[in-house]
Amino acid sequence: MIRYLLKQLAYMAATLLAVSFLVFALNEFAPGDVARKILGAYATQEQVDALTAELGLDRPLLVRYVEYLGRVFRGDLGESLIYKAPVADVLWDRLGNTLYLAAIAFAVVVPLSIMLGTLAGMREGSIMDRGISLFGVFVASVPEFAMGVFLASVFAVWLGWLPGTSQLTSGAGWSIASQLVLPVAVMVLYDMGYLVAMIRASMVEVMRQPYVRTAVLKGMSMPRVIFRHALRNAMIAPFTVILLQINYLVAGVVVVETVFAYPGFGRMMLEAALAKDIALIEAGALVAVFIAMLTQFVGDIGYAALDPRIRI
Repeated sequence: MIRYLLKQLAYMAATLLAVSFLVFALNEFAPGDVARKILGAYATQEQVDALTAELGLDRPLLVRYVEYLGRVFRGDLGESLIYKAPVADVLWDRLGNTLYLAAIAFAVVVPLSIMLGTLAGMREGSIMDRGISLFGVFVASVPEFAMGVFLASVFAVWLGWLPGTSQLTSGAGWSIASQLVLPVAVMVLYDMGYLVAMIRASMVEVMRQPYVRTAVLKGMSMPRVIFRHALRNAMIAPFTVILLQINYLVAGVVVVETVFAYPGFGRMMLEAALAKDIALIEAGALVAVFIAMLTQFVGDIGYAALDPRIRI
C-alpha cells in the first residue's frame, strides 16, 4: 500500500509539472496580446510594447516558466491581471463558491441516481424501467444552457418564484438559498441522466446472475435481495463514473455559472482565458488536474473496498 501511495504521488507530481508547462506554452502561442487586452484597442503600439516589457513578457518562454515555478514553490501564485488581486485570493474564493454548489448538487444527484437506476434495473422491460430510462435520456440530451434558460424562463420570468441570477448577494429580496435552486437543478438534471443509465445497466446485469436467482427462488424478499446481494455488486462499475462527476461539478460547470452569473471556478477560468491572465489560468488548470487525479486515486481505493477480488 505504501509503495502504491508513493508511486501515485510521484505520478501526480510529474503530471502537474507537465500540465503546468503545457498550459504556460499554450498561453504563449494563443492568439491575442496580453498588453493589448489590458490597454484596450485604442492604445498605441509604443504603449503596448512598454507594458509588455514592464510585465516581463518579452523574455524567452523557458526563462519566464522557470521564474514562475520558483515563485510557486515559494507559495506565490502571482497577481491576477483582470481581478487586480493575488491569484491565491481569487482562486480560493471562486473555488470555494463552486465547491459549495458542487457539494449540494452531488449530495442530491448521487442518491437520486442510485435510487432511480436501481428501480429501473430491478425489473428489466417493465413500465417503470421504460419510464425512468426515457426520462434519463431526455434530461441527458438537453444542453445545459438550454435547460438553464428554460428553467429560468419558467420559474424566474413567468412564475417569479426564483431569481434568474445567482450572484450570492442578498440584495433584491432573494435569499442565498433561493439563488442556488436553479443552478443546482440544472446540474442535477443534466448529470443524472448519464448516471441513471449506467447504474441501470449494471443493475440489470447483476439481476441476471445465478446467485440473485437462487436468492429469489429460496424465498428471500426482493428488498433483501437488492440491498444484501445486488446493490453492492451493481455499484462496482458505476463507482468510477460517480467519482468522475466531481470533476464535472467543479471544473465543468462553466456554462451553468455563466448562465446564472454565478461567481464560481468555471466562470473565473473562462474570464481568465479570454483575458489571457496566465497566472490565473495556470493555477486554475493545476487545481482542476489535481482534482481529476485525486478522484482517480479514490476510485482505485473504492474498487478494492467494493470488490475483495481487486487488489491495489
